[in-house]
Amino acid sequence: MGTADDAEATADKRKAVTRRFIVNKINFINFQDRTVQINLKHNKYENSVTLPAHPLPCSGELLHCSWIDPAELGNLLKSHSFLNLLIPDDQKLYLVTAKLLKLDESGISLQLPQNGSEAFFRRAYRHPCFDIAIRFIQNSIVFTGVLADFNPLSFRVTVDLSPDQTFRWIDPGSETTIHLLKEGRLLYSGECRIIRHNVGQNNRDYVLEPTNNCNRRRFLPKKYRSTRQELLPAPTVEFHHPFTGRKISLKVIDLSGGGFSVEENEGMSLLLPGMIIPEIGFNFSGTFRISCMGQVIYRTPVKSDNEEPFVRCGVAILEMDADDHLKLLSLRQQAANRKSYIGASVDMDALWNFFFASGFIYPGKYSYFECNKEEIKQVYEKLYGQSPHIARHFIYQDRGVILGHMAMIRFFENSWLIHHHAASKDESMRAGVEVLNQIGRFINDSHNLHSLHMEYVVCYFRPDNKFPDRIFGGLARSLKAPGECSLDTFAYFHFHPEDQQPEELPPSWTMESAIRDDLRELACFYRHVSGGLMLEALDLNEDSLECRELTLEYGKLGFKKERLLFALKHEGELKAFAMVNISDIGINMSNLTNCPTILVLDSNLGEKILSCFLYFIATKYQGNELPVLLYPPTHAAGCSIPVEKLYTLWVLNMEYTDHYFRYLEHLIKHIQH
Repeated sequence: MGTADDAEATADKRKAVTRRFIVNKINFINFQDRTVQINLKHNKYENSVTLPAHPLPCSGELLHCSWIDPAELGNLLKSHSFLNLLIPDDQKLYLVTAKLLKLDESGISLQLPQNGSEAFFRRAYRHPCFDIAIRFIQNSIVFTGVLADFNPLSFRVTVDLSPDQTFRWIDPGSETTIHLLKEGRLLYSGECRIIRHNVGQNNRDYVLEPTNNCNRRRFLPKKYRSTRQELLPAPTVEFHHPFTGRKISLKVIDLSGGGFSVEENEGMSLLLPGMIIPEIGFNFSGTFRISCMGQVIYRTPVKSDNEEPFVRCGVAILEMDADDHLKLLSLRQQAANRKSYIGASVDMDALWNFFFASGFIYPGKYSYFECNKEEIKQVYEKLYGQSPHIARHFIYQDRGVILGHMAMIRFFENSWLIHHHAASKDESMRAGVEVLNQIGRFINDSHNLHSLHMEYVVCYFRPDNKFPDRIFGGLARSLKAPGECSLDTFAYFHFHPEDQQPEELPPSWTMESAIRDDLRELACFYRHVSGGLMLEALDLNEDSLECRELTLEYGKLGFKKERLLFALKHEGELKAFAMVNISDIGINMSNLTNCPTILVLDSNLGEKILSCFLYFIATKYQGNELPVLLYPPTHAAGCSIPVEKLYTLWVLNMEYTDHYFRYLEHLIKHIQH
């Protein structure tokens, strides 16, 4: 049961509609088991009410309707008279001024006129809602009830009192917080003003207006956001409205990896900023479908002289399956640049030829994994042929010729490793920058999705390699903020256990599996010498000690991944720490994903003790040549270790992606000029 303000249509009537049209709409409503609205006006006063009624089948000018809940009528029919009939449609509302034939507790009978008219409720029609519970919170008191009807501008809730509550606790002049829930799941939370309310002893209707019904901020504000792309043909989004249960279908205006926008009729608008839509389906011309969870973040009215008023609404993608997200990004990147491919099927012979021809696989690198080339080929067939959700590859290709390549792999729980950056020698700068831009767009589109687990992006590069040092190293050095973007350098060498004479550690020394106390001590050491992001990005904080989710995920996909943590101690004091990563050979072509990382806390740690530690670690690997990363790199000289290379680990916290894109934009402009 509604009020006059809820139900009375404006005098701004639109085009006339025939009785035949009205009868067809009424029969459709009967077929769908929906309701029409009967407006009754008080016999003495101006106020009126709206009653829902179920129309019976209609074939001519006579219409009979039965009340939905006759018990609620009370003495209403004695004090009110029939005013008019309102017929809701998907995008319209029709006003019918009919002749009253009968009005009693069982229902109402009307004689339909020759014509009705198209009309709208003030600014927007309020849609009936079903099974939506509310929490009405004001001054720390929580009231409960149900959502009766809503539109993005205002909605009506029915508040029920519990035995120990009174409506005097509600201040109509103060804002209230509203939670809207379905089956216990929160779908909306927002601050509202109380516009009006009726009077009741045990329950009352409150009409509420959201204080922020135009824009919501879902994520931290950033200058460099996902780029929206218009697609032709445009996909359609389909979902059941979380409040009304109606199936909604809208054309997508533009789309990015992080959200999309749609347009809807202003008078019948259904998208409320802040509202969560649990499941949205994208239909790409019937060729394939993907789905996501979304949240409405803005609603902007658009005025046009030639069209009905409409609103443009933006929806943020809160969560999406990683494989579905890849399909979305692949389509969008192709629409933006036909030479850009993400996760696409690759001719492996062409890819291997590119790696060799570009110099990415040089003779020294090839000599290390030549004996395992068949195993490496199989690994890459799975990585590039099956496109598992733990890996992404980016290719810049023209007329079937690969010009640039870059890849990422989720090798740590919440960090993705960038590697395998290669470009054709003839077009090294342009192709190298293109795949770098591809990976930047992927990062920007993906890091807010929980399914991608992308809190950090990391990469290893050699400081003497000018291109990555200028891009990654230059950013970190310019920021001077290791808590946002950090650099840590390692000595890289190969340990040959067969050349070592195994010795036992002195009695006061131990090698054992690491415990939480060791990780806490490691954190103190790292904060002192660096203060960067390495430990968090590489899962070396104490909360990650027993985390094995990613290891299990690799196993399901047919890949090998194991991590062991060891502590080297002298009389119980931590002297060195080892992270032993064991994976398929060649996932990273420098084998940085299949080697130990040694962190030395005591600068006086001797060569023999370190050699014993390395020999112990080498037993966890196959083969007679073990690549090792040693930190800090200066310790290698003290232990007479012949360093082959230096590798710098770059880590970027995804909260600070603006820094990366701003720096890259400036650098590319500088290079081009």
